[in-house]
Amino acid sequence: MDTYGWLSILPPVLAILMAIKTRQVYLSLGLGIWLGWTIIYGWNPLTGLIHTVDTLVAVFKDADNTRVVLFSALIGAVITFTQYSGGMKGFVNWIIGKGLVKTRKSAGLMAWFLGVIIFIESSICVLVSGAVSRPIFDRLKISREKLSYILDSTSAPKCVLIPLNAWGAFVLGLLAAQGIQDPVRVFISSIPLNFYAIIALALVLVVILYGKDIGPMKKAEKRVREEGKLLRDGAEPLISEDVVMLEKKEGISPRPINMVLPVAVMVLMMPVVLFISGKGNLMDGSGSVSVLWAVICGIAAGAIAYRVQGIMKTKEITDIFMKGVGGMVPLASLMILAFAIGDTCEALGTGPFVARAAEAALNPGLIPAIMFVISSFIAFSTGTSWGTFAIMIPIAVPMINLIGLHPGLVLASVLGGGVFGDHCSPISDTTIISSMAAATDHIDHVRTQMPYALLAGLVSRLLFLIFGFTFLNN
Repeated sequence: MDTYGWLSILPPVLAILMAIKTRQVYLSLGLGIWLGWTIIYGWNPLTGLIHTVDTLVAVFKDADNTRVVLFSALIGAVITFTQYSGGMKGFVNWIIGKGLVKTRKSAGLMAWFLGVIIFIESSICVLVSGAVSRPIFDRLKISREKLSYILDSTSAPKCVLIPLNAWGAFVLGLLAAQGIQDPVRVFISSIPLNFYAIIALALVLVVILYGKDIGPMKKAEKRVREEGKLLRDGAEPLISEDVVMLEKKEGISPRPINMVLPVAVMVLMMPVVLFISGKGNLMDGSGSVSVLWAVICGIAAGAIAYRVQGIMKTKEITDIFMKGVGGMVPLASLMILAFAIGDTCEALGTGPFVARAAEAALNPGLIPAIMFVISSFIAFSTGTSWGTFAIMIPIAVPMINLIGLHPGLVLASVLGGGVFGDHCSPISDTTIISSMAAATDHIDHVRTQMPYALLAGLVSRLLFLIFGFTFLNN
């Protein structure tokens, strides 16, 4: 494949540097796309702009891309449905009313378990687990910092290990856009090699079971036990209900079924549609088709249930639906830009050029560890793991065949690095939502979580180094 040489790396480099400097990921990706097409068309900025718009429009020519974008928007309706119907509030009341949680350890295990089983989308995972756990944690005198750490470290790490959710659909779409013939198999092969995500989840569980707090978290837990202060003096907590939670409709009785039903339908429909679209083989099914139909069925089930119960009239259902979809427009926009910059890099031959340069300058066994570090740096600087995936996957995928690297290991290094950097970043949306859901001081959350994330990141980098050489020699 012909490339534009070193010029081919300018668009993603510009996107990275602009995102780091301005914290504006959307603008940075847009400028990267524009620069790419400007280079292709002889440095004519006007022609570059015209083809930038054409590339954004062309994203929707790919049915898989369109399905993923639609899914990302529609998941917002599931979130608002479960909140406004009283389903989320009812689920919280049910957990508390059962009296199943009586000790610090059982409270931590409950928060961890909720964080793991709610895998549809990271935000709804954090919101539900936080709403259920916070009053229990307060009653048992567990610091808000500990709760926010559990919420944050069971959301993205778990979501990036599962292909049947928004994260999986996004990654599968990026892989398909790079010409990967069987993106589902590549994604699944990356799961046991995604060391950071696995270690982060396991480390939370160890901390809960054995109470091995380190660094600032140890001080926070000591403060609660000895002084009874859930927050440090002078802390400014972010309150989830006022910022990211939609209040339930007045005058209705909160019932857990109104949250469980649409979420359960989504979960059940994903493998069903994978089976159907794969003509009897789950592995051959379409990830984008399955997540789209799953969310459609979940929304339909919720809407019918709310109408039958008299909770919402048809107009209310429509209004709440549009409110939820509207709230996810930024995420859908990011996905469009992500697909577009991938197409731009493909046209420039960025991936093959970087792969050949890396093959000439580096021992191939080092590449997975280097990819992990670079992805971590981008995610930390920009606050978005998804934006990091959009930039790095078009660069990493061509290395698989050109250098002979293990596809699952390369993908795992990018995904794990993106999540690691996102965990450490104070401007990450997931980190901010975790602070909100736990009603803790945001900077306190970042400070107390950092040592755990760094420990998991250090071990992960070492494992990527070891496995990079191991798989290369095999």
